[in-house]
Amino acid sequence: MTMKIPAEYVIAIASGKGGVGKTTVSVNIAAALAMEGAKVGLMDADIYGPNVPLMMGLKGLPPLKGQQIVPAENFGVKVMSMGFLVRPEDAVVWRGPMLHKAVNKFLKEVEWGDLDYLLCDLPPGTGDVQLSLSQSIPLTGALIVTTPQDVALLDVKKAIAMFQKVKVPILGVVENMSGFVCPHCRQTTEIFDKGGGEQAAEQLKIPFLGAIPLVSEVRIGSDTGHPIVLTHPDSPAAQALIQAAKKLAAQVNALAAEEAQHSKSVWNV
Repeated sequence: MTMKIPAEYVIAIASGKGGVGKTTVSVNIAAALAMEGAKVGLMDADIYGPNVPLMMGLKGLPPLKGQQIVPAENFGVKVMSMGFLVRPEDAVVWRGPMLHKAVNKFLKEVEWGDLDYLLCDLPPGTGDVQLSLSQSIPLTGALIVTTPQDVALLDVKKAIAMFQKVKVPILGVVENMSGFVCPHCRQTTEIFDKGGGEQAAEQLKIPFLGAIPLVSEVRIGSDTGHPIVLTHPDSPAAQALIQAAKKLAAQVNALAAEEAQHSKSVWNV
């Protein structure tokens, strides 16, 4: 039986390594797209480390609708996560087949409704969940999150290579923690080097969607469940995330237009 695609566009948000702020970027881009009027879902596919509920200010799921799971919702974003199904102190100790089953459950058994975008926040690396998602549903493309230092960028290239092997287009790169902005003097310190994400995007000929500065408001928003794009929309970090969301939407639209033109050309042959 063919799986019903839960959104017009399904976007994987990935990173080659952990600790680059991938979930923070996912949550803020989801909220930014919803602010623009889009119907947005956020699927927390990081089964081992499901942090989306905390960052979205959510604690549980609504009652079931028949046999379907009803996603939680905040800030205009529908959310599903393993974090709703296990206690915070419990560890998920699963092998590949169970991870595949969880991904499929989130896609098939959740009442997502009619979405424009379903963002899938993936675990770091190039493992079972990434393969399960790309094999279970047609992905519109992938967004890669990195930090500027060389070790993160090396892993970015691996993540990109993995998506290319399964024929998933790369929609762009976001460089997170691109510089620490002192809250007192507003001077920027390049803790993780500078411009590495943009350079990698240029080398690999993929779009660069923006650099997100490292500021305490981003961390506070993540810990308290209030994305910075909503609490401090005029701040440089929020503006960078909002612009990244707009550029991501533009990339998706351009890809859709290109595919429509290709289909038209095929039928006209």
